Formats: sequence, structure tokens, C-alpha cells
Amino acid sequence: MGMCDRMNVLSKVVMVGAVGITLAAAAFTGVALAAGEDEPTGSNGGSIVEDYTYPGAAGILASYKVELIAGDGHIVWADCSTPPTGDIGLIKVYTTELIGQNDEGLICFRALGPVGRLDLKVPAVFEIRGDGITRGTGHNGTATVTTEAGVKTTKGLDPDGSTQFGIGEGGEEPTTLLQLTVAP
Repeated sequence: MGMCDRMNVLSKVVMVGAVGITLAAAAFTGVALAAGEDEPTGSNGGSIVEDYTYPGAAGILASYKVELIAGDGHIVWADCSTPPTGDIGLIKVYTTELIGQNDEGLICFRALGPVGRLDLKVPAVFEIRGDGITRGTGHNGTATVTTEAGVKTTKGLDPDGSTQFGIGEGGEEPTTLLQLTVAP
């Protein structure tokens, strides 16, 4: 077999391989579409990559005046009247702003696991109460706040007590809560 013959056979193998890949991709797409799955487009979300945007954030902002930005799904918005589960209740955030249910200045979150993160914006926070009901219970966590001057502070939260921020600890500037975390 001459050099031209070998090149001709090789190009046919490559062409057959490319057609096989194209046909396999078309068959896979056909199966996915036949099963009722949508391909990502600009009109249906555009991406199958998780962006961690908080679900229902627009409704919470409209109803409770709290901006929930993103998280990992392990710290979630909760109705403050939710009863505790054993010795674990809710993380309670107190603010001087008229936000939350009935504009009481109180919003609540439930930690769903030992590790979690929630990015949010809650103005004029002065106290955060851990979710432990009895001494020695509750999630360890942190809160990151910022002042109007842009000074950020991260503090550990008392798992079964209260932690003061801004004017709650004698400061003159109100603080905006930017992030809540829980960790072992």
C-alpha cells in the first residue's frame, strides 16, 4: 500500500469516527429532549451551573424588607414562630429597622446542617441570638457586618446566647449584616 493509499484509508477512519461521534451526540440530545428535559437557553435560565442565588429572594425582599443574596442552602429563611427541634431553635437577628414579620425588627434563620453560609444585607443589626435552646447546644458560627464607613468585622456567635453588634455593643454606627455562617 502506497503513501497516498494509507492517507486515504486514515481520512476515511477519521470521517467515520467523526460521524459516529456526531450521531452519538445527536442521539443523546434526542433522548434527553424526548424525556422532557430542556436544554439551557437564555429563556429558561441559560445555565445548568449552580449560582447559589437564594431562591425566593425577591418575595422575601418585598414582604419582609430583607435582601437575601446567596448561600449554600444550609442556612435558610424561617418563620420566627417555628418551634424548636429538640434543643435547637432558630438564629434570631435583631435590627432597629422596621423589617421582618409585622415590621418588628426581628428575622430568623434555621441552620440545616453543621456547615452553612448565607450572604445577605440586613441594615442596623444590633444583636444575633444563637439557635441553642439550652446551655451547650446550638451551632457555632460567625457573622460579618460592616459599618456605613465600610469597616468590616467578623465575630463568632454565641451558640446558645446573644452576640452584640454596632450600637448593641455601645458603638455609634449602625452595622449591616453581610454574612452568616455555621461551622463545627
